[in-house]
Amino acid sequence: MSSLTIESLEAAELLAPLDIHLVRTLDRLSGSADAAEAGLSPLAALGIAVASRAVRAGHVCVDLPALGGEPVRTDEGAAVEGLVYPDSSTWRAALVACPVVGPPEAGQPLVMDAADRLYLRRFWSWQSRLSQALGVRARASGDPVDGALLREGLDRFFPGGPPDGGAVDWQRIAAQLAVLRRFCVVSGGPGTGKTSTVVKMLALLVEQALAAGRTPPTVMLVAPTGKAAARLTESIQSAKAKLPVTPEVRDAIPEEARTIHRALGVMGGGTTRFRHDAERPLAADVVLVDEASMVDLALMTRLVAAVPARARLILLGDKDQLASVEAGAVLGDVCNAGDPWSYSQALAAELVETTGDQLPVDAGSPAVRTFGDAIVHLRHSYRFGARSGVAALARAINAGDAEASRAALADPAFPDVILGAPVPAAGLGSALRARVVETFRAVVAAEGPREKLAAFGGFRVLAAHRAGPTGVAGLNRSIEQALARAGLLHPRGEWYAHRPVMVLENDYQVGLFNGDVGMILDLPVEGRVAVFLGSDGEIRTLAPARLPAHQTVFAMTVHKSQGSEFTEVALVLPRRPSPVTTRELVYTGVTRAREVARVYGDAAVLDAAVGARVVRASGLRSALWRSD
Repeated sequence: MSSLTIESLEAAELLAPLDIHLVRTLDRLSGSADAAEAGLSPLAALGIAVASRAVRAGHVCVDLPALGGEPVRTDEGAAVEGLVYPDSSTWRAALVACPVVGPPEAGQPLVMDAADRLYLRRFWSWQSRLSQALGVRARASGDPVDGALLREGLDRFFPGGPPDGGAVDWQRIAAQLAVLRRFCVVSGGPGTGKTSTVVKMLALLVEQALAAGRTPPTVMLVAPTGKAAARLTESIQSAKAKLPVTPEVRDAIPEEARTIHRALGVMGGGTTRFRHDAERPLAADVVLVDEASMVDLALMTRLVAAVPARARLILLGDKDQLASVEAGAVLGDVCNAGDPWSYSQALAAELVETTGDQLPVDAGSPAVRTFGDAIVHLRHSYRFGARSGVAALARAINAGDAEASRAALADPAFPDVILGAPVPAAGLGSALRARVVETFRAVVAAEGPREKLAAFGGFRVLAAHRAGPTGVAGLNRSIEQALARAGLLHPRGEWYAHRPVMVLENDYQVGLFNGDVGMILDLPVEGRVAVFLGSDGEIRTLAPARLPAHQTVFAMTVHKSQGSEFTEVALVLPRRPSPVTTRELVYTGVTRAREVARVYGDAAVLDAAVGARVVRASGLRSALWRSD
């Protein structure tokens, strides 16, 4: 076992040039010309490099107590033989003595907080600003409320009591919090009615404004990706049409969602400078953020800063899904995911006084308002019935119960969930190959572009990794070969007919966004074109050469599938346990299915995944919840 240094990390190809550059730059700032001679000690240099690397892995900081003495791991989670992180106390002492590391108030480039978490200062700053802003919003009251009008609206929108026979209608509670508070978080799995609840929230706010003689609130609908924004637009349009409200109220609820970047106004062609901020806030009275689990720390901080102080902020998402690709797990931290909380006696009393609704409160709950008072977790699924295997499997995965997960997959009473054989190192295996060929045959047989896209959208292969035979790259190659052998494809050249493509970046000029899925087709008039279904439901075509950055998408990562739904999914697990394959990843993959979820993998790999949680080092959760 060797003594860990930045040189040994570099030799193991675990550091990027940016990590090394940061160490050298800070070494010069510390007054040394050569880090090997003076200035940064080897342990301090190591800490700086690891802090830089941690951000690329999605962490906000380095948790020294958790990392000290643990093996060094690759980006895929495999332990590197002979490399172990230093003892945390020794490492901490070296970092505290380093001139470029200091406590939050000292101003050094790196921050060491009281819990021995090491941050690059900009990430500590984002975390500090976000926690402070959310804390202030969570404890702020909304405008004066007409309690009788609110109760009438709640009775109209949520008739019949709790949908699952429970004591509380959590959709109704969520709607009340949106009216009573300037900050509200609604978390829930697929089919729990998040979007329909939000439309009712907006209607209640409009009714309150009109009854008080005010103009209806200006509402801004945003989402992290173009695909998510398009789905939010469709969902709002559908839910809004069913509302039992006057035309005036319905007309005041917007339908068009936009990406967060577009709402903030990207400047200079980049993705980090925005037109709107705390000094130039958004022109909105209500800002609703869908798919909030996909929003990283930096972007959420900038968005919250740009929301006017008196505006309402509503976060919508699934706390149990995968976190953002970039650093942070904001929604999970905000919801205190994995740890229970109680609503305060103060909130319970306020609800009784305003609408007469009873909120269950533990005897030990605090009397004063707490951060948890802003959060509601929707539990009842309207999509999956009582005998749904997808729902039973999702519950077991979320509970970390590997045995129950396997039982659901093996139960003949749940024909909608199946555990298939692991995918071999080469090819797809007979079971997956048969499903791929069968489902794609329907794509080829479909008559027009709309029908072909609908058929393709009914089934998707999902993978945990990008690389390797069971990753997206290997699966796309194997599926393409299998379909060619079945005579369904003729993959000659890049633009062959029936090649599915997924856009990898936003392109406002052509109106395509990261995550949009289309297909290369031969049309009678246009010839060979790329075909997409627009947010307005119309077919859009463009020359393949005009496509933004894209890739073949017979298979996609679970990360890329977030915000999507398919009739059937085939989730391919890696051949061996991997720290990347976690409970959140399996849950996210399985719940992309509306009707059927097939999991291809070894039972031991599934057990390991269900038992492993995503752990992202961050101080946001403790900053938000420490006073509660």
